[in-house]
Amino acid sequence: MSLKKCKACGTEMSRKAAACPKCGEPNKEANHLSGGQVLGALVLAGIGIWWYAGGPLDHHVASEMSKTEHQVAADSVNQYNIAKRQGDAMQICVQAGLVSAAYLQAKDEQNYQTWKRTEAEDCKRAGIPQ
Repeated sequence: MSLKKCKACGTEMSRKAAACPKCGEPNKEANHLSGGQVLGALVLAGIGIWWYAGGPLDHHVASEMSKTEHQVAADSVNQYNIAKRQGDAMQICVQAGLVSAAYLQAKDEQNYQTWKRTEAEDCKRAGIPQ
């Protein structure tokens, strides 16, 4: 540990001490940050802001989420087609509603509108007014 003498009273003290332990004189050396410390803090803050404000992870997650939502919609269409082949009007109506909901979740307005019309027609055939 390196020592220095207090400028006010001459007492030996640590260079890292905030003030002299005897007289309380502030240690001006202890209060300064090195250029490397300042630069390091700025770099870390910049990386943190970049990451928080939309770094690569956010874009990847959004892309994967979109793929998943569209896959759910495609799976719903397949399930609708199975129900359609079975011929149960109530089940067809329900499945058409699930397909329209899947496209709504995927933010695909064109397919959502198409399936809402299909849902209305299928539910009308099942005796369920829309």
